Amino acid sequence: MTYEAIIGAKISFIFLTIRSTLTVMRKWLSNYFDMTKGEFNGLMVLVVLIFSVSFVPVIYNWLWPLALDPLMEQQAEAHFRKLQKNTQQTMAYPERKPYARASGAKIPLRLHRFDPNTTSLSGWQDLGFSVKQAQSILNYRQKGGKFRKPEDLQKMYVVSPAAYLRLRPYIAITATSGPIAAAGQPGTATGKTFVKISHPMALVEINRADTTALMAIRGIGPTFAKRILQYRERIGGFHKKEQLMEVFGLDLVKFEEIKDQVLVDISAIKRLNINTIRIEDFKNNPYIRYKQANAIIQYREQHGNYSNFEDLKKVVILTPELLDQLSPYISFIP
Repeated sequence: MTYEAIIGAKISFIFLTIRSTLTVMRKWLSNYFDMTKGEFNGLMVLVVLIFSVSFVPVIYNWLWPLALDPLMEQQAEAHFRKLQKNTQQTMAYPERKPYARASGAKIPLRLHRFDPNTTSLSGWQDLGFSVKQAQSILNYRQKGGKFRKPEDLQKMYVVSPAAYLRLRPYIAITATSGPIAAAGQPGTATGKTFVKISHPMALVEINRADTTALMAIRGIGPTFAKRILQYRERIGGFHKKEQLMEVFGLDLVKFEEIKDQVLVDISAIKRLNINTIRIEDFKNNPYIRYKQANAIIQYREQHGNYSNFEDLKKVVILTPELLDQLSPYISFIP
């Protein structure tokens, strides 16, 4: 057999192998993806094009190799050696830089005795807090917040339990002056005595209050009053004070400021009869999504009315957390 015949036989064998492989692939794809012969041929053309484009850079570099400039190679090598030398020196003798007093920058700890009612912004930074965290504490004080005992510092959400334990031995709250402050001390223009009159804080029941009544709460303005009313309407009323923190913009600091001025009457909550409620009644409720509301309706239509809370637990899609949130707002009237 001649050399040309051997080459021809090998080429024929390769083509037959490719053809049989493509036939098997087409049948497999047709079975699982319902592909026609034309769609399969298009797919094969696309695969060939992808492989061709992938090998173009390799073929190009093989045909026209890049001629490297010896001078550029020497400069690159020298630059690499310089970087390597600097890295080794830095690892051996790390440079010590002062910490920047900027938001997010790490502040070195300089623990000392401090009064949280008088400590300045830089003082809080010395204790390890960022600018943003320190400003949050100052904002709390500016709004009338006081630290009457060391444990009150734990109320601030920016003070983690670990930070409080670290700072606890250094907290020194000084005694505050009484309600009477003498102005007739040496160096004053008059000898009069000024009496600071403290007005009692208002107590407002938030489930029946209107905007005017809510604005009587110290720390609540027109914007917050409107938001509280809108959120109360969405959920059907508040069953605990802590729900106020679900109102947009009302954070822990604001809640600590107003929590002693509000009352909650759970008898004013608007309850929904779970056996007659429609899916539209859940539309504005922030606790439940459409799928969960729809599951409640569908289960009722398939199994009849709900008798008690245990029946509602049979709806698989309802989580224990959601059921706990909904429990004050639903009733089971037949």
